[in-house]
Parts: sequence; C-alpha cells; structure tokens
Amino acid sequence: MAVIDGSTSKTSLNVRPGVSNGRYCMTLIKNFISSIPPQTAFHDFCIGVTDAVRLAYKASGINISHFEEHPEDRLTASAVVYSPYRNEVWMIGDCQCIVNGQLYENPKPYEERLAEKRAQYLHDALEHGLQVSEAQIEDVGRAHIIDELRASCTGQNKTFSVIDGFDIYLPGTKVIKIENPVDDIILASDGYPFLCPTLAESEAKLAEQLHHDPLCISRFKATKGLMRGCVSFDDRSYVRLTPGNGVESDVDGITSQ
Repeated sequence: MAVIDGSTSKTSLNVRPGVSNGRYCMTLIKNFISSIPPQTAFHDFCIGVTDAVRLAYKASGINISHFEEHPEDRLTASAVVYSPYRNEVWMIGDCQCIVNGQLYENPKPYEERLAEKRAQYLHDALEHGLQVSEAQIEDVGRAHIIDELRASCTGQNKTFSVIDGFDIYLPGTKVIKIENPVDDIILASDGYPFLCPTLAESEAKLAEQLHHDPLCISRFKATKGLMRGCVSFDDRSYVRLTPGNGVESDVDGITSQ
C-alpha cells in the first residue's frame, strides 16, 4: 500500500511530452511497486525505484548530464509505502503517516522558511490593497519565492530525500517499525495540513483551513494557496488500513498548480 505524490513542476520542461514531470514520476513509481516481490527490503526498494526513474531519462533522449546540472527539471515525487511483509512504513520525501495513533512527518527542510516568506509578502500586499480573490488568480506570493523554490532543488538527495532517478539520500528517509498489535495505518500526501485518524476528520480540518485562510498564510503556511477553480491548495491522497475492516481511501487529483 502506498501514497505517491508527484512534485509540482517548477519549470516548463516535460520529460514526457504532454505529461507533468510529477505525474509521470508517480506513474513510474506505481508501476515499480506493482512489480516487486512482497519481501523487498527498504534498501533494495530505494535502488530499484531509482533505476526505474533513471531509465525514463534514458528513454527521453535528454542527456543525463542535463538532470545532474538542473535538478529542477527532474522527474520528482515523494512516497510513503507500507510493507506488510517487513511490517514497516517507508517514508521518502514530503509525506506523512499515522501508525498506532502517532503522527510521522518528513517535510522538506527549506519549505517552512519559504512558506513564511510567501506569507509575509502576501500579508504586506493585502495591507496595501491586494484582494484575496486577486491572489487566487495570480499568486504573487508564490511568484516572489519561485526562484528560491527552483534553487532549493539543488538539495534533492543531498540534504533531503525524494525519488528522482538519483541515489536517494538515506539520512532524509524514515523507516517506521510497526510493533504488534497495530490499530490503523494511515498514509497520506502533504495535501492534508492536519492529518487525522479518519478521512472525514482530515477533510473537515482542510475545509476549515480553506474557509478561514484560503491563501494558506496564517494558521497554516504553505508555498501555495487555494487558486480559483480548484478545490484545495494541493492535490491530496489518504488511505487508511484497518486490520479486519479493509481500506478507506480518497484520492483527489485536482491540483492548484
């Protein structure tokens, strides 16, 4: 069981024409997970999924040196994976989970600072006459930090972990050993700012956030907000495994970028 979250594109280059790099990377990871034996260990998973993405670079005809020099153009995604055979949850990149009632997160180290910078810029702009509705058409706050967002990609698999076809930075990953007995296992993308034990609670917290702070600059600060025509500030996925009671899940493919 896995939640895979493709990274929002920060450039116009598509490795696969017509498909965003994040979505393409998500598909490659999904196909890889579907192909591996259940006894696969975390280290072998990291090597194999990296090779799967790297093959897509070779197939694209774009020289691998381009992606070495321009990490912002890479196929990039985060994933949180549950291995029942290993009785582990694996976290690579910006994702979250709840195991036996305990929340685990793995945020990018730069994101809090840039979210704060965007929030301050938008607060100042609102004080000088910018309307919330205008910022939901053109996010001038995100535009203010976009160069730094691109520059932060140089830290991929050097200071933080992602799946991008280059050796995964293992110190930036998490392996959660599951002790028996286990109650629920919840895996989710970072599209839920307040992850809760049920989907309904998580959705309610998200709805409250978007109602009171649609730009995501106050109670919860993010590098993007709710744009006009979208249902949330980011795409989101939530899956909960309850032993003996099956799986509850929700996938929302509508993204704000």
